[in-house]
This record gives sequence, C-alpha cells and structure tokens, in this order.
Amino acid sequence: MQYTNEPLESASVVAAARGSQKSSSVLATLREAFAGSSQDFTEGSIRRAIVLLAVPMVLEMSMESLFGIVNVFWVAHLGKESAAAVGITESLLTIIFAVAMGLSMATTAMVARRIGEKDQPGASVAAFQAIAIGIAVSVPVGLVGIFFTPQLFHLMGASGEVQAAGSGYSRMIIGTNVVIMLLFLNNAIFRGAGDAAIAMRALWFANVINIILDPCLIFGLGPFPRLGVTGSAIATTIGRGAGVILQLYLLSSGTARVRVSVRLSKLDFGVMLRLLRVSVGGMFQFLVATASWLGLMRIVSEFGDAAIAGYTIAIRIIIFALLPSWGMSNAAATLVGQNLGAGKPDRAERSVWSAGLINMMFLGLVTVIFLIFAEPLVRIFTTDATVVPYGVDALRFISYGYVAYAYGMVMVAAFNGAGDTTTPTWINLGCYWLFQIPLAYTLANIAGLGAQGVFLAITIAESCIAITGVLMFRRGSWKLRKI
Repeated sequence: MQYTNEPLESASVVAAARGSQKSSSVLATLREAFAGSSQDFTEGSIRRAIVLLAVPMVLEMSMESLFGIVNVFWVAHLGKESAAAVGITESLLTIIFAVAMGLSMATTAMVARRIGEKDQPGASVAAFQAIAIGIAVSVPVGLVGIFFTPQLFHLMGASGEVQAAGSGYSRMIIGTNVVIMLLFLNNAIFRGAGDAAIAMRALWFANVINIILDPCLIFGLGPFPRLGVTGSAIATTIGRGAGVILQLYLLSSGTARVRVSVRLSKLDFGVMLRLLRVSVGGMFQFLVATASWLGLMRIVSEFGDAAIAGYTIAIRIIIFALLPSWGMSNAAATLVGQNLGAGKPDRAERSVWSAGLINMMFLGLVTVIFLIFAEPLVRIFTTDATVVPYGVDALRFISYGYVAYAYGMVMVAAFNGAGDTTTPTWINLGCYWLFQIPLAYTLANIAGLGAQGVFLAITIAESCIAITGVLMFRRGSWKLRKI
C-alpha cells in the first residue's frame, strides 16, 4: 500500500491561507481605523467596531498629553521659576478641564444617541448647543485670567520671582481658554458621531504646529522673537487654535457625520439644559477623582521627598500605559450611545462586555510587564537610589488591581455613554473619598505599611470601583436613560 501526504499538505495550505486572510483583515481594519470609517456602528461585528473606534481614540489622547510634555520639556530649560509658573497655571486650569470633561461626556452621549436614532439634524443641534455653552463658560474665565493673574498666583503661594516669570504665560493660557474648551468639545462631537479618526487628525495638526513653534518662540530661533515662557503659551494657543479652526471647518463643510450648518445654528435652551444636567455629573466625576489623587499625594508626602518623587514617576508611567484602556473605554461609550439610540440595548450591553474583555487582556499584559520590568522602567526617569524603590513598589502594587480595573474603566465609560453621569459620580465619591482615602491613611500610618499602604489602598479601591460598576451595570437601569 502506498501512503501519500497530499491531504496533510492540503490542510497546511488551507490553514496558511486562512492565516493570511486573517492577517490581511486585521491590517485592513487598522488602515480603516487610521483613515476613518464610514461603518454603521449599530450593525456588524462588535469587536471590529471597538478597534475602529479605539485605535484613533488612543492616538487622540496621546496627542493631547503631548501638549503638556512638549511645553514642560522646553520650559524646563528656562529655570525653576518658569517651570513652577507652568505648574501653577496647570493647577489653575483644573477647573476648566473639569468643565470641559463634563461637557464632553454629555456631548458625546447626546450626539451618539441622535446618530443611533438616525437623527442627523438632532445631532447637529446638540453639537451647536455644546459649542455655545463652551464659549459662554470660557469668556468670563478668560477675563478673570487676563485681569487677575497676579492675585491668582498669590493665592497659589507663588513667589515674586515665579509671578514675574509666569504672569504672561498664565494670562495667555487662561485668557484664551476657549480654544482648550472647543478642542475638547469638538472632538467629543466627532467621537459621539463615530468620527474618531477626524478627532485624532485634528490633534495631530494642532500638535505639529505647537512642536514647531514652541522652541522658536521660547528661544527666539530664526526670525522669531525670544519670548521665554510666554512664547510657550503663544505657541500652544496658536497650535490649539489652528486645531479648533480645522475642527470647525470639518463640522461646517459636511466632511464629518455631524454637520453644524447655519440653518441649524440656533440656540435651543431645552437641549442646553439637558446637556448641562448630564455634564454636571461628569464635572464632579473628574473633580472627585482629581481631588482624591491630591489627597493620596498628601499622605505619601509624610514619608519624605523620595516617596513623593517615586510615586510621581510611577503615576506618569501608569497614565501612559493606560492610554489604550481609555481609548477602549471611550469606544464603549460611543457604542453604548449609538446602540441605545438605535433601539438596540442588548447590542449596547454586548459591546461593553466585549470592550471589558479586550481591556482585561491588555491590562493583564501590562501587569506582567510592570511586575517584571518595574525597576528598569523607573530608572528611565531617575537613578536616585532612594527614589527607585518607591517607584518600583508603586508600579507593582497598583498593577495588582489592573485586571479588575479594566472592567471598572469600561463600566464607568458605559454609564457616561448612556447619559448616566450620576451613577459613576456616586461610585467615585464612595470608593475614592469614603473608602480609599481612609484606607490609605490606615494602612500607611496605623498599620505601619508606610507608602506601600497607600499603593495597596489604590489597588483595593480601584478593584471596588470595578466590582461596584459591574453590579450596577448588570442592573440595566442605564438602558432606560433618556437624553
């Protein structure tokens, strides 16, 4: 009897062909994510929809964080007074960012809902109201920044040298805060509509201009005047302003899924009130979370400058590592809003569980990397032998809760995408302020764990947020939310 390996060879060829097709499909999806997709996200593969939305959203957020990195990098060359002025201004901007974040959450939810309902005019009306609210909030804040900068610096405890170095910077950044607000809000419109790639490109455009102008205006390169730290503010404002102009052009030209036309550009106080009602919860979410991190920093500070430095470095690494997870969470928010609008609550729920699973796998990988490479990662930022151990402990301890936190992030975003910003606010308030802060103090001081107690409290609290979020999500009341 003669034996042949033809069936085996045929099976190998089929397997190879399938593998090749799968690779081609993945590459095609990634190309579509970068270029911009016209897919209806209320139909088709949920996982493909998550990728199409999440990839550009991750890159968009990376570009937003790049503004701060570029500014700090160049301003640090001017001395500690200039760097301190930038830090104080960023602290003053916390309120502006809170308002922008809250309005952005509400805007994304409302635009996504109208797109899911196939109500394009309704999405346009919601978009215009968001822009109008953003401008109305920004103008008085800008006037305060222009006329009362010295008083604001004094309230923040800045020295005379810091005030002298940074008053021009602060006046420019706070005085023109409208470009920050509109950059956030316009991209929230694009994300809600499913145009994540447009939001990404707008921030790329803004960042390229900022990166080019920053050193030129700070140090007076070529024909540019030497303006010091004020030059950084001017460069950033021009970059953000250019990004806003591009966004408004795309919104008015019909290039995006939402078109803000002259015909629909009228104030609708009913829509405005709904946006404001939803956005208040989003603002408190941001402020509660931010304030809790300040509270933790205060507890860590009791263990010395090395503990503060190590914790700060670890948090910077963690924030960078979590960018893909935030992109995944924002994708889930868009899918929830659009599918609720389309009358498909079950598909909205499946989208959240799928995004949570993908996020869990990603953060599981990050956990392994942090556990193995924590010390080399911290040593990229410092070689101080007193600082490194604290940074390593923070990375490792906090990463223990990542698998649970993966679901927590997505659940919170899902509530926001449904227009329910109240539930996540109460979750944050309970888990952060009523639980995390007291637990951190107890573990650090009473139990004698020192800074490690704070890091462990973060892990436990974030896991509680995940568990609470999942339990609340499973109740399903978010499906009935009207917006």
